[in-house]
Amino acid sequence: MLENYLPVLIFIVVGVAVGGVMIAIGFILAPHRPDDEKLSPYECGFEAFEDARAKFDVRYYLVAILFIIFDLEIAFLFPWAVVLEEIGYFGYTAMAIFLGILVVGFIYEWKKGALEWE
Repeated sequence: MLENYLPVLIFIVVGVAVGGVMIAIGFILAPHRPDDEKLSPYECGFEAFEDARAKFDVRYYLVAILFIIFDLEIAFLFPWAVVLEEIGYFGYTAMAIFLGILVVGFIYEWKKGALEWE
């Protein structure tokens, strides 16, 4: 029974080895010219601030959340498209309702100006 897992083990070992070699080549051959801009912390698209209670613009986070929502929509569409013949009319209407709800939410966000960037 363990011989069935040998190809998986070989695949994992080869993958880790190739990844390790690529990282090592990058460290060896890459130019090392750090400056203040490269060494500065980067997380969310704007300069870091000292006070945790300071006001900041949340539009960046809103666009990120919208991207995640519509990215998940695509993630649900692929398995649905694969088994569409097996699930029949019920699966088709369920996905149509799901997409309809997402489209209504997208139109609402669009009308509210959440996708506008100044």
